[in-house]
Parts: sequence; C-alpha cells; structure tokens
Amino acid sequence: MLEAELAALTSANRLRACPPVSGQSRVNVDVGGEPRLAFCSNDYLGLASHPALAEAASIAAAEQGFGSSAARLVSGDLPAHRQLEERLAAYSGRPAALVFPSGYQTNLGVLTALARPDDLIVSDALNHASLIDGCRLSRARVAVYPHRDARAAERLLAEGRAARRRLLVTESIFSMDGDAAPLADLADLADKHDAILIVDEAHAFGVLGPRGRGLAAAAGIEPDVLIGTLGKAAGAAGGFVAGSDPLRDFLVNRARTFIFTTALPPPVAAAAAAALVLLDGPEGDERRARLRDRRAWLSERLAALRPLALSGFVDCPESPILPFVLGTEARALAVSAGLAERGVFVPAIRPPTVPVGTARLRITLSAAHEQRDLETLVRALGEAIA
Repeated sequence: MLEAELAALTSANRLRACPPVSGQSRVNVDVGGEPRLAFCSNDYLGLASHPALAEAASIAAAEQGFGSSAARLVSGDLPAHRQLEERLAAYSGRPAALVFPSGYQTNLGVLTALARPDDLIVSDALNHASLIDGCRLSRARVAVYPHRDARAAERLLAEGRAARRRLLVTESIFSMDGDAAPLADLADLADKHDAILIVDEAHAFGVLGPRGRGLAAAAGIEPDVLIGTLGKAAGAAGGFVAGSDPLRDFLVNRARTFIFTTALPPPVAAAAAAALVLLDGPEGDERRARLRDRRAWLSERLAALRPLALSGFVDCPESPILPFVLGTEARALAVSAGLAERGVFVPAIRPPTVPVGTARLRITLSAAHEQRDLETLVRALGEAIA
C-alpha cells in the first residue's frame, strides 16, 4: 500500500527526500559529497555558525548538562530557560514570554489552548501548516479569508459575532511567497470586533522592523499574541510566545505542546539567548543592513528572469524570501537540477507545500552571502531556465 502511494508521488513529480548536507556554514554546504552554494536556508542573518552561539552553548552544557530530561512542569526550569524568556520579553517589549521546543509546537499549543468548539478562528488562506493544524485541532469553527484580504476577514468576523471568542490569525511574512500581511488593517479589525489578534513573526523576527523586532513593531501595533521562532534569524532552535503575564500563565497550564514535551536543551536555549544579544546590538543592525543591500540587488536582477506567472505576487521589498515560480513540478525540478549542475543548491518547492500550478524555487538570502555568491546565482539561474 505504501509503495503504491510512493509510486503515485513519483509519477506526479512530488516525491520528496531530505538532501544529505554537511558543513558548518548554511551558505557554503556539501550536498552528497559535492560543494554547493546554498540559497535555501532560513539562516537570514548568518548566525547559525556564529562563535558567540557556540560558546554560550558550550558553557551551558558544562554547567547545566545537555538534555533537559523532562517537561519543565515536571523537572523544573533551568537557568538557560529563564534567561532566554527574560531576554525574549525584553527584546519584544512584552511583559512575558514562554519558550516551546519548536515553532510548530508553539502554534499548535497556542491555538488549541485559546480556542474551543464554540469559538471562531479567522485565518489567512496562506498561513503556515502549523497554524492550519492548530486551527483544526482546536475544534473551533475556522473561517478562511483570501490571502491578505482584510475586507474579507472583516466580513467573517462580523458574521461570527455570536461566537464565544474570536481569533484573527496571520503570519507577518508568509513563508513561501515572502509577502507581508496588512497588519495595521488587521489590528484595527481585531479592535473593532473584539477579536484576539495572533501574529506569527517567524520569518520577520530578528530581520525586519526596529532592531529586528518584527513587522508588528514596524507597524506600531501590539498583537495580543506574538509568536516567533528561534531557528531562523536567531540561528538556534525553538519557538516562543510573547504577551501578557496572564497569557503566559494560561499557556503553561493549557498548552499541551508545552505541558507534555521535554523542554528545549539548555545549550540550545543558551545559544538562542546569545543570539538575542547580537540581534539587539550593533552587529545585528550591520547584518540586517547587509541583508537589505543583498536583497535589493538580487531582486532587481531576478525581475528580468522571472516568468510571467509571478506578476500576481506581491513583493515585500525587505523580505529575505524571493519566490521564483515555475508552474509545474517537472519544470521546478528541472531548473533545480540545472542549478545543482552549476554548483547552486535551491531545492524545488512543490505541492502540497504550495498550491498546484505554483511549484517554485524558494530563494532565500542570508547576510552571510557575498556579492560574488549572488552573481553566481543569477548567472546559473539564467542558464538553467534558458
């Protein structure tokens, strides 16, 4: 039975596997024994191999051990957990923060804790799988609005006025298209309809807004629930929620993905805390400026290469994600293979990760990319799609 399903995926050009990658850098990698220049990592600021993170992790391992051994409600908080949450709260400008082992678990835990069957969740059509799964598992009524359509979201909130609780859920930067949610409009809607605004800043945290505090901070709004990840711009691992003290206390008691799972290892938490110091300091500013410059240069060159299918996509000038939509799975695979032959690593993104007919290369930039790396990518891509 499983072999038949795998064969069907193969015939549809949708069979996937994890490429064997090695090396300390997320830009210069070894893929299956061959050196490649990678444009597919979410290590947007190049912190994943930063010496400060490695040093913090090493010290924490020596002082606190490597594994946490149990859930924090069972075996307690370690110093690394407390330090990380204190720094997250300060960095995000919120009273409190709570760390989860991953961003996926964060979204599942938040939505299933805050919503129940007599509630309404209004969700963007292109929200991440973790938000979609959280909506489903909450057993609340879910109303999906067209991507970035604030007017449609308002209609759904108005129609759901009888719900016990209304939640308005969005990413700030969308993971596959790299475009931005209309956060100011959504915040106004949440206030008008007494809804809880939940914003997942996974791909903006550390990168966009004042000192990398995200798009909500850039827009001057304060979501009721701010979600972020530590495995992208922060270069470590884990997810977090920032908000009020009652929100944190509630999630500690109701979020199943916090209660029933082993806590983040202390060295990982310490590395994430060290990353926050960098994000909030002059080095973070310098890396964000470098990323913006790289992004502006590459976006201009890709515009001449992009197929017409991209004309409907909304570009966010500051996003490190540049989708290069190719349409069919076969074409995306062919162009990805052409890049690999030229020393560039960008896997094809295919359904169900993206809608049918929008298979693509998801090109992501890092502050660790050099100018010559971008020139190599543009040259290789031009040759691969010719």
